[in-house]
Amino acid sequence: MLKLFSIVPMSVNNTSDIINKYKKFKKVDGSAYTKVNQFLRKRTYVTAREWAIARLCTDFRTKGGAEMTFIGQNLPLLVPFMRETYTPQAVNQARNSFKRKVYKSGATFFYGAMCGFLTGEELDDLLFQASEVARFLLEVEGTSLEVDEEIDIEERITMVMRRVGEAAKILLKRRIESEDEDISNTEGSSL
Repeated sequence: MLKLFSIVPMSVNNTSDIINKYKKFKKVDGSAYTKVNQFLRKRTYVTAREWAIARLCTDFRTKGGAEMTFIGQNLPLLVPFMRETYTPQAVNQARNSFKRKVYKSGATFFYGAMCGFLTGEELDDLLFQASEVARFLLEVEGTSLEVDEEIDIEERITMVMRRVGEAAKILLKRRIESEDEDISNTEGSSL
Protein backbone atom coordinates (compact mmCIF):
# COMPACT_ATOMS: atom_id res chain seq x y z
CA MET A 1 0.00 0.00 0.00
CA LEU A 2 1.31 3.46 -0.87
CA LYS A 3 1.56 5.77 2.08
CA LEU A 4 3.24 8.61 0.30
CA PHE A 5 2.27 11.37 2.69
CA SER A 6 3.74 9.67 5.72
CA ILE A 7 7.03 9.41 3.82
CA VAL A 8 7.11 12.70 1.93
CA PRO A 9 5.85 16.03 3.29
CA MET A 10 3.33 17.70 0.97
CA SER A 11 4.67 20.50 -1.18
CA VAL A 12 3.92 21.85 -4.60
CA ASN A 13 7.25 20.52 -5.91
CA ASN A 14 6.61 16.89 -5.05
CA THR A 15 2.90 16.76 -6.00
CA SER A 16 3.68 15.69 -9.57
CA ASP A 17 6.18 13.11 -8.28
CA ILE A 18 3.53 11.67 -5.96
CA ILE A 19 0.95 11.55 -8.76
CA ASN A 20 3.45 9.87 -11.10
CA LYS A 21 4.29 7.25 -8.43
CA TYR A 22 0.63 6.41 -7.95
CA LYS A 23 0.09 3.49 -10.30
CA LYS A 24 -3.39 2.29 -9.38
CA PHE A 25 -6.34 1.85 -11.73
CA LYS A 26 -4.06 1.49 -14.78
CA LYS A 27 -6.00 -1.61 -15.91
CA VAL A 28 -9.04 0.58 -16.48
CA ASP A 29 -7.10 3.40 -18.11
CA GLY A 30 -9.09 4.63 -21.07
CA SER A 31 -12.34 3.24 -19.74
CA ALA A 32 -15.28 5.55 -19.36
CA TYR A 33 -16.69 6.16 -15.89
CA THR A 34 -20.00 4.59 -16.95
CA LYS A 35 -18.29 1.34 -17.98
CA VAL A 36 -16.39 1.09 -14.69
CA ASN A 37 -19.58 1.94 -12.81
CA GLN A 38 -21.55 -0.78 -14.66
CA PHE A 39 -18.79 -3.28 -13.96
CA LEU A 40 -18.89 -2.50 -10.23
CA ARG A 41 -22.68 -2.43 -10.01
CA LYS A 42 -22.83 -5.99 -11.36
CA ARG A 43 -20.52 -7.18 -8.58
CA THR A 44 -20.91 -4.80 -5.62
CA TYR A 45 -23.16 -2.07 -4.20
CA VAL A 46 -20.60 0.71 -4.64
CA THR A 47 -20.20 3.16 -7.47
CA ALA A 48 -16.99 3.82 -9.36
CA ARG A 49 -16.73 7.18 -7.59
CA GLU A 50 -17.04 5.60 -4.14
CA TRP A 51 -14.59 2.82 -5.00
CA ALA A 52 -11.92 5.15 -6.36
CA ILE A 53 -12.19 7.68 -3.56
CA ALA A 54 -12.25 5.05 -0.80
CA ARG A 55 -9.07 3.58 -2.28
CA LEU A 56 -7.44 6.99 -2.50
CA CYS A 57 -8.42 7.85 1.08
CA THR A 58 -6.75 4.62 2.19
CA ASP A 59 -3.61 5.19 0.15
CA PHE A 60 -3.25 8.86 1.05
CA ARG A 61 -3.96 8.50 4.75
CA THR A 62 -2.04 10.59 7.22
CA LYS A 63 -2.01 10.81 11.01
CA GLY A 64 -4.74 13.43 10.77
CA GLY A 65 -6.97 11.52 8.31
CA ALA A 66 -6.90 11.49 4.53
CA GLU A 67 -5.62 14.22 2.25
CA MET A 68 -9.09 15.24 1.05
CA THR A 69 -7.99 18.44 -0.68
CA PHE A 70 -5.10 16.75 -2.51
CA ILE A 71 -7.31 13.82 -3.57
CA GLY A 72 -10.10 16.08 -4.82
CA GLN A 73 -7.83 18.46 -6.72
CA ASN A 74 -5.88 15.65 -8.39
CA LEU A 75 -8.65 13.11 -8.90
CA PRO A 76 -8.46 13.02 -12.74
CA LEU A 77 -4.67 12.59 -12.57
CA LEU A 78 -4.86 9.79 -9.97
CA VAL A 79 -7.81 7.83 -11.39
CA PRO A 80 -8.01 7.50 -15.19
CA PHE A 81 -11.81 7.16 -15.39
CA MET A 82 -12.54 10.24 -13.24
CA ARG A 83 -12.81 13.38 -15.35
CA GLU A 84 -13.51 16.16 -12.81
CA THR A 85 -11.92 17.49 -9.66
CA TYR A 86 -13.83 17.24 -6.36
CA THR A 87 -14.06 19.49 -3.35
CA PRO A 88 -12.78 18.07 -0.05
CA GLN A 89 -16.43 17.84 1.03
CA ALA A 90 -17.34 15.75 -2.04
CA VAL A 91 -14.38 13.45 -1.37
CA ASN A 92 -15.49 13.03 2.24
CA GLN A 93 -19.09 12.36 1.17
CA ALA A 94 -18.03 9.64 -1.29
CA ARG A 95 -15.79 8.02 1.34
CA ASN A 96 -18.60 8.05 3.90
CA SER A 97 -21.06 6.64 1.36
CA PHE A 98 -18.66 3.76 0.67
CA LYS A 99 -18.29 3.10 4.40
CA ARG A 100 -22.09 3.12 4.97
CA LYS A 101 -22.59 0.62 2.15
CA VAL A 102 -19.89 -1.68 3.54
CA TYR A 103 -21.55 -1.62 6.97
CA LYS A 104 -25.03 -2.23 5.55
CA SER A 105 -23.77 -5.08 3.37
CA GLY A 106 -22.01 -6.62 6.36
CA ALA A 107 -25.14 -6.37 8.51
CA THR A 108 -27.27 -7.93 5.78
CA PHE A 109 -24.77 -10.75 5.30
CA PHE A 110 -24.50 -11.54 9.00
CA TYR A 111 -28.26 -11.39 9.46
CA GLY A 112 -28.72 -13.87 6.61
CA ALA A 113 -26.12 -16.14 8.18
CA MET A 114 -27.40 -15.88 11.75
CA CYS A 115 -31.09 -16.34 11.02
CA GLY A 116 -30.42 -19.60 9.22
CA PHE A 117 -31.33 -18.30 5.77
CA LEU A 118 -28.04 -19.63 4.41
CA THR A 119 -26.78 -23.16 4.94
CA GLY A 120 -23.15 -23.83 5.80
CA GLU A 121 -22.45 -24.77 2.20
CA GLU A 122 -24.15 -21.62 0.94
CA LEU A 123 -22.06 -19.53 3.35
CA ASP A 124 -18.89 -21.20 2.09
CA ASP A 125 -19.94 -20.54 -1.50
CA LEU A 126 -20.85 -16.93 -0.73
CA LEU A 127 -17.52 -16.30 0.99
CA PHE A 128 -15.63 -17.90 -1.88
CA GLN A 129 -17.45 -15.78 -4.47
CA ALA A 130 -17.01 -12.61 -2.39
CA SER A 131 -13.28 -13.25 -1.98
CA GLU A 132 -12.93 -13.84 -5.73
CA VAL A 133 -14.62 -10.51 -6.50
CA ALA A 134 -12.45 -8.75 -3.89
CA ARG A 135 -9.26 -10.24 -5.36
CA PHE A 136 -10.36 -9.23 -8.83
CA LEU A 137 -11.04 -5.64 -7.73
CA LEU A 138 -7.63 -5.48 -6.07
CA GLU A 139 -6.08 -6.76 -9.28
CA VAL A 140 -7.98 -4.23 -11.40
CA GLU A 141 -6.87 -1.35 -9.20
CA GLY A 142 -3.29 -2.59 -9.31
CA THR A 143 -3.01 -3.69 -5.69
CA SER A 144 -1.68 -7.01 -4.58
CA LEU A 145 -1.54 -8.70 -1.21
CA GLU A 146 1.30 -10.82 0.00
CA VAL A 147 0.30 -14.48 0.26
CA ASP A 148 0.74 -14.36 4.04
CA GLU A 149 -1.53 -11.31 4.28
CA GLU A 150 -4.21 -12.98 2.18
CA ILE A 151 -4.04 -16.19 4.22
CA ASP A 152 -4.25 -14.20 7.47
CA ILE A 153 -7.34 -12.31 6.27
CA GLU A 154 -9.03 -15.52 5.10
CA GLU A 155 -8.26 -17.25 8.41
CA ARG A 156 -9.73 -14.36 10.42
CA ILE A 157 -12.87 -14.37 8.28
CA THR A 158 -13.15 -18.16 8.60
CA MET A 159 -12.92 -17.93 12.41
CA VAL A 160 -15.64 -15.28 12.51
CA MET A 161 -17.86 -17.31 10.18
CA ARG A 162 -17.46 -20.41 12.32
CA ARG A 163 -18.62 -18.41 15.33
CA VAL A 164 -21.53 -17.00 13.32
CA GLY A 165 -22.49 -20.52 12.22
CA GLU A 166 -22.35 -21.82 15.79
CA ALA A 167 -24.40 -18.86 17.06
CA ALA A 168 -26.96 -19.39 14.30
CA LYS A 169 -27.33 -23.08 15.24
CA ILE A 170 -27.86 -22.13 18.89
CA LEU A 171 -30.43 -19.48 17.97
CA LEU A 172 -32.31 -21.85 15.67
CA LYS A 173 -32.29 -24.59 18.30
CA ARG A 174 -33.65 -22.18 20.94
CA ARG A 175 -36.31 -20.95 18.50
CA ILE A 176 -37.45 -24.51 17.78
CA GLU A 177 -37.45 -25.38 21.48
CA SER A 178 -39.42 -22.22 22.27
CA GLU A 179 -41.96 -22.98 19.54
CA ASP A 180 -42.31 -26.58 20.79
CA GLU A 181 -42.79 -25.27 24.32
CA ASP A 182 -45.45 -22.80 23.14
CA ILE A 183 -47.28 -25.59 21.30
CA SER A 184 -47.15 -27.82 24.40
CA ASN A 185 -48.45 -25.00 26.59
CA THR A 186 -51.26 -24.21 24.14
CA GLU A 187 -52.28 -27.89 23.89
CA GLY A 188 -52.15 -28.32 27.68
CA SER A 189 -54.31 -25.26 28.37
CA SER A 190 -57.00 -26.26 25.86
CA LEU A 191 -57.61 -29.63 27.57
